[in-house]
Amino acid sequence: MSTFSDPATVAQYAEAPKRLVPGFQDMHRMAALLLAENSPSDARVLVLGAGGGLELKAFAEWNPDWTFVGVDPSTEMLNLARDTLGQLAQRVDFIEGYIDDAPQEHFDGACCILTLHFIPKSERLTTLKELRKRLKPGAPLVVAHHSFPQADAEKTIWLDRYAAFAIASGIPTEKARGAAKAIGNKLPTLSPEQDEALLNEAGFTNVSVFYSGFTFRGWIAFNA
Repeated sequence: MSTFSDPATVAQYAEAPKRLVPGFQDMHRMAALLLAENSPSDARVLVLGAGGGLELKAFAEWNPDWTFVGVDPSTEMLNLARDTLGQLAQRVDFIEGYIDDAPQEHFDGACCILTLHFIPKSERLTTLKELRKRLKPGAPLVVAHHSFPQADAEKTIWLDRYAAFAIASGIPTEKARGAAKAIGNKLPTLSPEQDEALLNEAGFTNVSVFYSGFTFRGWIAFNA
């Protein structure tokens, strides 16, 4: 995650996901709606991987009475989140760290967007379990991240599609293909079946897909 301490990466973060993640802003709106349909009007929501503040801003604008705890290991990305939110940052408690650093309170909902694909499988299961511990019974968790078939032939097809989308969105060809190669070689990505199995193993129930965009998938799940 040291990449997100790089000033150039941080400076570009606000725009990059819109060009690399199909339906990025709509995915945030869908996540907000899913959290809202299962949470009170004054919900308190835990956001893991809150650096940049894009989902926090979408959620705060959509639900003016919600408050948040935003957790992220990068000082620079949390500073960007504060800048992104402006006055809305008053409704967020920012914590620099990981899931273990999040308060041991029972939240009305939680989300983890574009974060879990950085975490190895063994640590990902622990992270999901710790998220569940911090949710009220029946409360929702929304996650979305890279998740695509891992067999070599299928993996190549999906990464080529990721690169093609990036190129069509204005990313230089060499940079787009380099990013796809890095995702395939360096990120501990899982298949959708493996991701869903981890959610179940962590103790979540009623796991269902709400979003799919080339190499990205999103799920909603509930604390048993």
